[in-house]
Amino acid sequence: MKLHEFNWRRFWTIVGKEFIQMRRDRVTFAMMIGIPLLQLILFGYAINSDPKHLPTAVYSADNSVFSRTIVWGLRNSSYFDIVREPKSEAEIQRLLAQGTVQFVVHIPVDFSRKLLRGERPDLLLEADATDPSAVGYAIAAINLLTTTVLNRDLTGPLTNLRGSPTPFNLVVHQHYNPENITQNNIVPGLMGVMLTMTMIIITALAITRERERGTMENLLSTPARPGEVMIGKIVPYITVGYIQVFLILLASKFLFNVPIVGSVSLLLVLTFPFIVANLAVGITFSTIAKNQLQAVQMAFFFFLPSLLLSGYMFPFRGMPGWAQDIGEILPLTHFLRVVRGILLKGNGFAEIAPDLWPIALFLVMMLAIGIKRYRQTLD
Repeated sequence: MKLHEFNWRRFWTIVGKEFIQMRRDRVTFAMMIGIPLLQLILFGYAINSDPKHLPTAVYSADNSVFSRTIVWGLRNSSYFDIVREPKSEAEIQRLLAQGTVQFVVHIPVDFSRKLLRGERPDLLLEADATDPSAVGYAIAAINLLTTTVLNRDLTGPLTNLRGSPTPFNLVVHQHYNPENITQNNIVPGLMGVMLTMTMIIITALAITRERERGTMENLLSTPARPGEVMIGKIVPYITVGYIQVFLILLASKFLFNVPIVGSVSLLLVLTFPFIVANLAVGITFSTIAKNQLQAVQMAFFFFLPSLLLSGYMFPFRGMPGWAQDIGEILPLTHFLRVVRGILLKGNGFAEIAPDLWPIALFLVMMLAIGIKRYRQTLD
């Protein structure tokens, strides 16, 4: 038999050997199945560019049949869920700043009187427009609603108020990003996305690389405790994380003209727990992965849902409830609200506090898991 002839026996022997190797490398095999399945589920079920049932507050000073009909029309449009009835302007601004509501509808005290006189009273709609894609369809829906919502009540001598022009004038105030500039939403959020991706991958690879090269034995021979080694490996990468933060802030200001309304110092302080949380995830992955390829696969498996379920690429409130529940666990979801709240809204500590404790809780849990796993690795 000539050497250059194709031998089917050798061929099938190699194929069988590769399947055996694949079976032994269970993590890689699981990632090969899990990542496409995860993409299928997220893109098929969780992603929605037309969010509905957006939380809305109604501030009505006019207790009339027309006001109640408008509120009823908002509920039936499927875009607005009435969740709050604020009592003051200060409460309205707080709800918008914290992101508790997406819209606030103002019905003035003389709304019905002016409407009956044919004076076309103003109906004010305030919107949190930090994410333009989250409010665009809803604003279009309420514009359409104004043409028909009062037709049932405008009967008899009021019939002439129907049609064009509409019986009342809709005034839309889009806060925080009135010009609907996409960069104002994307660029600040990129800070969290880059930190999530780079901190996890860099840390996971650094420790796994030591194990592959055999230098981990040097650490095993020292009296250093697992917590000391773990924190010692994290600190240098915290510096790298802050370098990335400064680069994004400079680019936001001088390249993309993103308004920086709030305190940069406050943002830098609150970025620290987010960086450490991601580094703790990377260290935890490094204790599980057997090689650098597995470490990268695990990092990507964590990064993909973080990217898609955090509200960075798609409106968070457009996702189904189960996807939002998963997103609330991820630190990137809350950090996006923090960074956009500070840079675009000028939020202080009080407004962003509700999104700090989930990051802190995630940080504590990942550090505990990482230290425990690292101790088991040493043993």
